[in-house]
Amino acid sequence: MAVNELLAQLHEVAASPKKQLDKYLKEGKKVVAVTPVYTPQEIIHSMGLVPMGVWGADMEINEAKKYYPAFICSIMQTVLELGIKGEYEGVSAIVIPSLCDSLKTLGQNWKYAVKDIPFIPMTYPQNRKPAYGIKFTKAGYERVIRDLEVATGAHFSEFALAESNKIYNEHNAVMREFAEIAAEAEITAVQRSDVFKSAWFMLPEEHTAIVRKLNEELKNGPKAEGKLKVLVTGILADSPNLLKTFDENGIKIVADDVAHESRQYRTDVPDMENPVDALAQKFADMDNCTLLYDRDKKRVDYIIEQAKKHDAKGVIVLMTKFCDPEEFDYVPIKRACDAAGLMHLNIEVDRQMVNYEQAHTMIQAFKEMF
Repeated sequence: MAVNELLAQLHEVAASPKKQLDKYLKEGKKVVAVTPVYTPQEIIHSMGLVPMGVWGADMEINEAKKYYPAFICSIMQTVLELGIKGEYEGVSAIVIPSLCDSLKTLGQNWKYAVKDIPFIPMTYPQNRKPAYGIKFTKAGYERVIRDLEVATGAHFSEFALAESNKIYNEHNAVMREFAEIAAEAEITAVQRSDVFKSAWFMLPEEHTAIVRKLNEELKNGPKAEGKLKVLVTGILADSPNLLKTFDENGIKIVADDVAHESRQYRTDVPDMENPVDALAQKFADMDNCTLLYDRDKKRVDYIIEQAKKHDAKGVIVLMTKFCDPEEFDYVPIKRACDAAGLMHLNIEVDRQMVNYEQAHTMIQAFKEMF
Protein backbone atom coordinates (compact mmCIF):
# COMPACT_ATOMS: atom_id res chain seq x y z
CA MET A 1 0.00 0.00 0.00
CA ALA A 2 1.34 3.42 -0.96
CA VAL A 3 2.44 5.96 1.64
CA ASN A 4 -0.44 8.33 0.87
CA GLU A 5 -3.02 5.56 1.31
CA LEU A 6 -1.59 4.55 4.69
CA LEU A 7 -1.40 8.17 5.85
CA ALA A 8 -4.96 8.79 4.67
CA GLN A 9 -6.13 5.78 6.67
CA LEU A 10 -4.48 7.12 9.83
CA HIS A 11 -5.74 10.64 9.16
CA GLU A 12 -9.30 9.35 8.98
CA VAL A 13 -8.94 7.81 12.44
CA ALA A 14 -7.16 10.85 13.91
CA ALA A 15 -9.79 13.23 12.57
CA SER A 16 -12.83 11.11 13.49
CA PRO A 17 -12.43 9.51 16.94
CA LYS A 18 -16.22 9.35 17.40
CA LYS A 19 -16.51 7.29 14.22
CA GLN A 20 -13.82 4.95 15.55
CA LEU A 21 -15.64 4.65 18.89
CA ASP A 22 -18.88 3.75 17.11
CA LYS A 23 -17.01 1.17 15.03
CA TYR A 24 -15.74 -0.67 18.11
CA LEU A 25 -19.13 -0.49 19.82
CA LYS A 26 -20.84 -1.95 16.73
CA GLU A 27 -18.32 -4.81 16.83
CA GLY A 28 -19.58 -5.59 20.33
CA LYS A 29 -16.43 -4.37 22.06
CA LYS A 30 -16.47 -2.44 25.32
CA VAL A 31 -14.46 0.79 25.32
CA VAL A 32 -12.70 2.40 28.27
CA ALA A 33 -11.64 6.04 28.00
CA VAL A 34 -8.08 6.85 29.08
CA THR A 35 -7.06 10.40 29.90
CA PRO A 36 -3.60 12.00 29.87
CA VAL A 37 -0.91 11.18 30.56
CA TYR A 38 -0.04 7.64 31.67
CA THR A 39 -2.90 5.22 32.16
CA PRO A 40 -2.39 1.45 32.42
CA GLN A 41 -3.66 0.72 28.93
CA GLU A 42 -2.04 -2.72 29.04
CA ILE A 43 -4.41 -3.75 31.85
CA ILE A 44 -7.48 -2.48 29.99
CA HIS A 45 -6.39 -4.21 26.79
CA SER A 46 -5.67 -7.49 28.59
CA MET A 47 -9.27 -7.63 29.83
CA GLY A 48 -10.62 -7.65 26.28
CA LEU A 49 -11.52 -3.95 26.43
CA VAL A 50 -10.54 -1.17 24.03
CA PRO A 51 -8.53 1.66 25.66
CA MET A 52 -9.33 4.89 23.82
CA GLY A 53 -7.58 8.18 24.46
CA VAL A 54 -9.43 11.33 25.46
CA TRP A 55 -7.39 14.53 25.14
CA GLY A 56 -10.24 16.96 24.60
CA ALA A 57 -10.81 18.84 21.36
CA ASP A 58 -10.40 22.26 19.79
CA MET A 59 -13.75 23.74 20.78
CA GLU A 60 -15.58 26.43 22.70
CA ILE A 61 -16.23 25.61 26.36
CA ASN A 62 -19.68 26.20 27.84
CA GLU A 63 -20.97 23.53 30.24
CA ALA A 64 -17.56 22.79 31.80
CA LYS A 65 -17.40 26.40 33.00
CA LYS A 66 -19.88 25.43 35.71
CA TYR A 67 -17.17 23.19 37.20
CA TYR A 68 -13.93 24.92 36.27
CA PRO A 69 -12.50 28.43 36.52
CA ALA A 70 -11.15 29.94 33.31
CA PHE A 71 -7.53 29.62 34.48
CA ILE A 72 -7.11 25.86 34.18
CA CYS A 73 -5.80 23.55 31.46
CA SER A 74 -8.16 23.55 28.49
CA ILE A 75 -7.46 19.86 27.84
CA MET A 76 -9.22 19.01 31.09
CA GLN A 77 -12.00 21.49 30.41
CA THR A 78 -12.75 20.13 26.94
CA VAL A 79 -12.62 16.51 28.12
CA LEU A 80 -15.31 17.37 30.66
CA GLU A 81 -17.24 19.43 28.10
CA LEU A 82 -17.34 16.49 25.69
CA GLY A 83 -18.41 14.17 28.51
CA ILE A 84 -21.26 16.44 29.54
CA LYS A 85 -22.42 16.77 25.94
CA GLY A 86 -22.60 12.99 25.50
CA GLU A 87 -19.75 12.64 23.00
CA TYR A 88 -18.43 9.62 24.93
CA GLU A 89 -21.79 7.85 24.98
CA GLY A 90 -21.26 4.09 24.93
CA VAL A 91 -17.98 4.20 26.85
CA SER A 92 -18.03 1.78 29.81
CA ALA A 93 -15.70 3.72 32.14
CA ILE A 94 -13.03 6.41 32.21
CA VAL A 95 -9.63 6.01 33.89
CA ILE A 96 -8.07 9.27 35.11
CA PRO A 97 -4.57 9.40 36.64
CA SER A 98 -3.63 11.94 39.31
CA LEU A 99 -0.33 13.25 37.98
CA CYS A 100 -1.19 16.95 38.17
CA ASP A 101 -3.66 19.16 40.04
CA SER A 102 -5.85 19.61 36.96
CA LEU A 103 -6.17 15.83 36.50
CA LYS A 104 -7.15 15.46 40.15
CA THR A 105 -9.97 17.95 39.71
CA LEU A 106 -11.11 16.32 36.46
CA GLY A 107 -11.81 13.07 38.26
CA GLN A 108 -13.84 14.71 41.01
CA ASN A 109 -15.79 16.92 38.60
CA TRP A 110 -16.45 13.96 36.32
CA LYS A 111 -18.25 12.09 39.13
CA TYR A 112 -20.83 14.86 39.39
CA ALA A 113 -21.04 16.06 35.79
CA VAL A 114 -21.02 12.76 33.87
CA LYS A 115 -22.86 10.29 36.06
CA ASP A 116 -23.49 7.62 33.40
CA ILE A 117 -19.78 6.85 32.82
CA PRO A 118 -18.01 5.50 35.93
CA PHE A 119 -14.81 7.30 36.97
CA ILE A 120 -11.88 5.03 37.87
CA PRO A 121 -8.93 6.79 39.54
CA MET A 122 -5.32 5.74 39.06
CA THR A 123 -3.27 7.24 41.85
CA TYR A 124 0.45 7.30 41.15
CA PRO A 125 3.16 8.03 43.73
CA GLN A 126 5.49 10.98 43.31
CA ASN A 127 8.45 8.89 44.49
CA ARG A 128 7.94 6.18 41.90
CA LYS A 129 11.43 4.59 41.89
CA PRO A 130 11.99 3.27 45.45
CA ALA A 131 10.55 -0.13 46.39
CA TYR A 132 7.75 1.49 48.39
CA GLY A 133 6.82 3.62 45.36
CA ILE A 134 6.65 0.57 43.11
CA LYS A 135 4.51 -1.19 45.71
CA PHE A 136 2.16 1.82 45.80
CA THR A 137 1.88 1.83 42.00
CA LYS A 138 1.08 -1.88 41.95
CA ALA A 139 -1.66 -1.36 44.56
CA GLY A 140 -3.11 1.36 42.31
CA TYR A 141 -3.15 -1.00 39.36
CA GLU A 142 -4.86 -3.69 41.42
CA ARG A 143 -7.56 -1.18 42.35
CA VAL A 144 -8.03 -0.27 38.69
CA ILE A 145 -8.43 -3.96 37.87
CA ARG A 146 -11.14 -4.38 40.53
CA ASP A 147 -12.96 -1.24 39.40
CA LEU A 148 -12.81 -2.30 35.74
CA GLU A 149 -14.28 -5.70 36.61
CA VAL A 150 -17.19 -4.00 38.36
CA ALA A 151 -17.75 -1.38 35.64
CA THR A 152 -17.45 -3.66 32.61
CA GLY A 153 -18.04 -7.23 33.78
CA ALA A 154 -14.71 -8.20 32.22
CA HIS A 155 -12.27 -10.52 33.99
CA PHE A 156 -8.56 -10.08 34.61
CA SER A 157 -5.87 -12.70 34.13
CA GLU A 158 -2.13 -12.42 34.57
CA PHE A 159 -1.53 -14.52 31.47
CA ALA A 160 -3.55 -12.11 29.33
CA LEU A 161 -1.71 -9.12 30.83
CA ALA A 162 1.65 -10.69 29.99
CA GLU A 163 0.50 -10.96 26.37
CA SER A 164 -0.78 -7.38 26.32
CA ASN A 165 2.51 -6.15 27.77
CA LYS A 166 4.27 -7.74 24.77
CA ILE A 167 1.79 -6.19 22.32
CA TYR A 168 2.36 -2.72 23.80
CA ASN A 169 6.13 -3.17 23.76
CA GLU A 170 5.89 -4.08 20.10
CA HIS A 171 3.83 -0.96 19.43
CA ASN A 172 6.37 1.15 21.34
CA ALA A 173 9.16 -0.17 19.13
CA VAL A 174 7.27 0.54 15.91
CA MET A 175 6.41 4.08 17.05
CA ARG A 176 10.00 4.80 18.08
CA GLU A 177 11.11 3.58 14.67
CA PHE A 178 8.52 5.81 12.98
CA ALA A 179 9.78 8.88 14.87
CA GLU A 180 13.32 8.25 13.62
CA ILE A 181 12.26 7.54 10.03
CA ALA A 182 9.96 10.58 9.95
CA ALA A 183 12.92 12.77 10.94
CA GLU A 184 14.44 12.13 7.51
CA ALA A 185 11.43 11.29 5.33
CA GLU A 186 9.42 13.66 3.16
CA ILE A 187 6.45 13.84 5.50
CA THR A 188 4.62 16.93 6.74
CA ALA A 189 4.15 17.99 10.35
CA VAL A 190 0.41 17.41 9.95
CA GLN A 191 0.94 13.87 8.64
CA ARG A 192 3.42 13.12 11.41
CA SER A 193 0.86 14.23 13.97
CA ASP A 194 -1.82 12.00 12.42
CA VAL A 195 0.33 8.92 12.99
CA PHE A 196 0.74 9.70 16.69
CA LYS A 197 -2.81 10.92 17.22
CA SER A 198 -4.47 7.93 15.55
CA ALA A 199 -2.69 5.60 17.99
CA TRP A 200 -4.95 6.90 20.78
CA PHE A 201 -8.08 5.68 19.01
CA MET A 202 -7.03 2.24 17.79
CA LEU A 203 -6.18 -1.10 19.31
CA PRO A 204 -2.38 -1.26 19.48
CA GLU A 205 -2.08 -4.36 17.33
CA GLU A 206 -4.17 -2.70 14.58
CA HIS A 207 -2.11 0.49 14.72
CA THR A 208 1.18 -1.43 14.78
CA ALA A 209 0.28 -3.28 11.58
CA ILE A 210 -0.40 -0.05 9.67
CA VAL A 211 2.60 1.89 11.02
CA ARG A 212 4.95 -1.02 10.30
CA LYS A 213 3.88 -0.89 6.63
CA LEU A 214 4.22 2.89 6.66
CA ASN A 215 7.75 2.67 8.06
CA GLU A 216 8.83 0.35 5.27
CA GLU A 217 7.39 2.66 2.62
CA LEU A 218 8.95 5.78 4.17
CA LYS A 219 12.37 4.11 4.41
CA ASN A 220 12.40 3.68 0.66
CA GLY A 221 10.75 7.00 -0.14
CA PRO A 222 12.12 10.51 -0.78
CA LYS A 223 14.02 12.37 1.94
CA ALA A 224 13.29 15.87 3.16
CA GLU A 225 15.78 18.44 1.91
CA GLY A 226 16.45 22.06 2.76
CA LYS A 227 14.22 22.21 5.84
CA LEU A 228 14.93 23.86 9.18
CA LYS A 229 15.23 21.02 11.70
CA VAL A 230 13.63 21.52 15.12
CA LEU A 231 12.75 19.60 18.24
CA VAL A 232 9.23 20.25 19.55
CA THR A 233 8.36 19.85 23.23
CA GLY A 234 5.15 20.22 25.22
CA ILE A 235 2.01 18.40 26.30
CA LEU A 236 0.10 18.53 23.03
CA ALA A 237 1.04 19.33 19.42
CA ASP A 238 -1.94 18.23 17.33
CA SER A 239 -3.49 21.45 16.03
CA PRO A 240 -3.65 21.20 12.21
CA ASN A 241 -3.72 25.00 11.87
CA LEU A 242 -0.53 25.37 13.89
CA LEU A 243 1.24 22.46 12.21
CA LYS A 244 0.39 23.81 8.76
CA THR A 245 2.36 26.92 9.75
CA PHE A 246 5.38 24.70 10.37
CA ASP A 247 5.00 23.19 6.90
CA GLU A 248 4.43 26.54 5.18
CA ASN A 249 7.66 27.88 6.70
CA GLY A 250 9.78 24.86 5.83
CA ILE A 251 10.20 23.75 9.43
CA LYS A 252 10.86 20.04 9.92
CA ILE A 253 10.12 18.27 13.21
CA VAL A 254 13.00 15.82 13.59
CA ALA A 255 12.33 14.88 17.22
CA ASP A 256 9.75 15.54 19.89
CA ASP A 257 9.37 15.57 23.63
CA VAL A 258 5.59 15.78 23.51
CA ALA A 259 3.44 14.01 26.12
CA HIS A 260 0.80 13.15 23.50
CA GLU A 261 3.46 11.72 21.17
CA SER A 262 6.92 10.20 21.77
CA ARG A 263 6.88 10.35 25.56
CA GLN A 264 4.34 7.52 25.48
CA TYR A 265 6.73 5.13 23.74
CA ARG A 266 10.10 5.59 25.44
CA THR A 267 9.73 2.98 28.16
CA ASP A 268 8.92 -0.71 27.67
CA VAL A 269 7.43 -3.12 30.17
CA PRO A 270 10.34 -5.23 31.48
CA ASP A 271 10.28 -9.02 31.36
CA MET A 272 9.36 -10.15 34.88
CA GLU A 273 7.60 -13.18 36.35
CA ASN A 274 4.55 -11.20 37.51
CA PRO A 275 3.12 -8.94 34.75
CA VAL A 276 1.56 -6.50 37.24
CA ASP A 277 4.95 -6.11 38.94
CA ALA A 278 6.45 -5.55 35.49
CA LEU A 279 3.93 -2.82 34.71
CA ALA A 280 4.66 -1.11 38.03
CA GLN A 281 8.38 -1.30 37.25
CA LYS A 282 7.73 0.29 33.86
CA PHE A 283 6.26 3.35 35.60
CA ALA A 284 9.24 3.46 37.94
CA ASP A 285 11.58 3.40 34.93
CA MET A 286 9.93 6.37 33.23
CA ASP A 287 11.76 9.69 33.18
CA ASN A 288 12.10 13.01 31.35
CA CYS A 289 8.53 14.25 31.72
CA THR A 290 7.10 17.34 33.38
CA LEU A 291 4.45 15.28 35.14
CA LEU A 292 6.92 12.85 36.71
CA TYR A 293 8.71 14.06 39.84
CA ASP A 294 12.33 14.89 39.10
CA ARG A 295 14.15 17.22 41.43
CA ASP A 296 17.20 17.31 39.13
CA LYS A 297 15.21 18.30 36.00
CA LYS A 298 16.94 15.65 33.88
CA ARG A 299 14.33 16.32 31.20
CA VAL A 300 16.15 19.54 30.32
CA ASP A 301 19.38 17.69 29.53
CA TYR A 302 17.37 15.07 27.62
CA ILE A 303 15.87 17.74 25.35
CA ILE A 304 19.30 19.20 24.55
CA GLU A 305 20.77 15.73 23.92
CA GLN A 306 17.93 14.78 21.56
CA ALA A 307 18.16 18.10 19.72
CA LYS A 308 21.89 17.57 19.13
CA LYS A 309 21.45 13.91 18.22
CA HIS A 310 18.96 14.82 15.49
CA ASP A 311 20.91 17.86 14.30
CA ALA A 312 18.07 20.20 15.28
CA LYS A 313 18.93 23.87 15.00
CA GLY A 314 16.29 24.98 17.47
CA VAL A 315 13.74 23.98 20.10
CA ILE A 316 10.09 25.02 19.88
CA VAL A 317 8.17 24.85 23.15
CA LEU A 318 4.41 24.49 22.68
CA MET A 319 3.29 25.74 26.07
CA THR A 320 -0.17 24.53 27.09
CA LYS A 321 -1.86 27.52 28.66
CA PHE A 322 -2.21 27.28 32.47
CA CYS A 323 -0.08 24.10 32.64
CA ASP A 324 1.98 24.80 35.77
CA PRO A 325 4.41 21.84 35.42
CA GLU A 326 5.32 22.87 31.86
CA GLU A 327 5.65 26.54 32.81
CA PHE A 328 8.04 25.73 35.66
CA ASP A 329 10.26 23.77 33.25
CA TYR A 330 10.51 26.51 30.63
CA VAL A 331 13.14 28.66 32.38
CA PRO A 332 15.72 25.84 32.71
CA ILE A 333 14.97 24.76 29.12
CA LYS A 334 15.61 28.31 27.90
CA ARG A 335 18.88 28.53 29.84
CA ALA A 336 20.04 25.15 28.55
CA CYS A 337 19.24 26.11 24.94
CA ASP A 338 21.18 29.36 25.33
CA ALA A 339 24.17 27.47 26.74
CA ALA A 340 24.03 24.92 23.92
CA GLY A 341 23.72 27.54 21.20
CA LEU A 342 20.23 26.40 20.21
CA MET A 343 17.60 28.89 19.15
CA HIS A 344 14.35 28.53 21.06
CA LEU A 345 10.76 29.71 20.72
CA ASN A 346 7.88 29.56 23.21
CA ILE A 347 4.36 29.43 21.73
CA GLU A 348 1.35 29.33 24.03
CA VAL A 349 -1.32 26.89 22.85
CA ASP A 350 -4.87 26.36 24.01
CA ARG A 351 -7.74 24.08 23.02
CA GLN A 352 -9.93 27.16 22.50
CA MET A 353 -7.56 28.91 20.08
CA VAL A 354 -9.11 29.72 16.72
CA ASN A 355 -6.68 32.37 15.51
CA TYR A 356 -3.04 31.38 15.02
CA GLU A 357 -1.89 34.64 13.42
CA GLN A 358 0.43 35.50 16.31
CA ALA A 359 1.94 32.01 16.30
CA HIS A 360 2.35 32.23 12.52
CA THR A 361 4.26 35.52 12.86
CA MET A 362 6.47 34.10 15.63
CA ILE A 363 7.31 30.98 13.61
CA GLN A 364 8.02 33.04 10.50
CA ALA A 365 10.37 35.32 12.48
CA PHE A 366 12.00 32.26 14.06
CA LYS A 367 12.71 30.79 10.62
CA GLU A 368 14.17 34.07 9.34
CA MET A 369 16.70 34.16 12.19
CA PHE A 370 18.64 31.26 10.65
